[in-house]
Amino acid sequence: MIILKIGGGKDINITGVAEDLAALSEPLLIVHGANAWRDELAGRMGWEINRVTSVSGFSSTLSDTGLIDLQMMAYAGLRNKRIVETLRQHGVNAIGLSGLDGALIRGKRNAGIRVRQKGKLKLLKDFSGKPRSINSALLDMLLEAGYVPVITVPIIDENNRAINSENDDIVTLLNSHYKARRVIQLIEEKGLLSDPADRDSLVEKVTHADLETWINKEQGRIKRKLYAIGKLLAGGAHKVVITDGRVVHPVNAALRDKGTVFE
Repeated sequence: MIILKIGGGKDINITGVAEDLAALSEPLLIVHGANAWRDELAGRMGWEINRVTSVSGFSSTLSDTGLIDLQMMAYAGLRNKRIVETLRQHGVNAIGLSGLDGALIRGKRNAGIRVRQKGKLKLLKDFSGKPRSINSALLDMLLEAGYVPVITVPIIDENNRAINSENDDIVTLLNSHYKARRVIQLIEEKGLLSDPADRDSLVEKVTHADLETWINKEQGRIKRKLYAIGKLLAGGAHKVVITDGRVVHPVNAALRDKGTVFE
């Protein structure tokens, strides 16, 4: 199996992804984001998105009820169905699902996000949480019938409410069950850069032993992504490849180890 995570940027080449996947015969799971579509919709509707950084250095979006509505529109709606549409146009038997559908991804709502504001430590409560379990019976049924599940947030919590969650954590949870031979992550960059200001400073390989050094060095969303990759490797992932999703054939490039390879 291959687990493919498609980033939420607008420049990811979905047509190229579809062309590459159409030529593959092994089972596939796709998880995708839609940050760009969410932000664009928020701007059109005049909704403010509140971004915060936790005391541990992780950047995240405060998930209020308005943000969950935006996710349902942008992630589970527009972006999910456009990806499914493109895949089906290229012969990929895709089916779009959010974590809500059939309780596909069930999580536990967080107590809140610890932040420091004006010198004081605060706990901001929101509708977000960690994915804890998958409806493997539903996924297995779809995979055995030849479908390619295309999965996105929101997920469902212990009280059957929609909550936000990190796609990296969803990928880790899926891999803990399916043990993919390769996890591919498509982003709007060549891969991990040793110098973010230098687009040619690609780090081609990172061993599990070196990963902690990189996690301590980075900040923001890349720090969260590297931490999630560490959990993927610790959980048995054979290989994780972060590669440029903007190229002509992004999945084929990842299968040739183009980008940053984590082993």
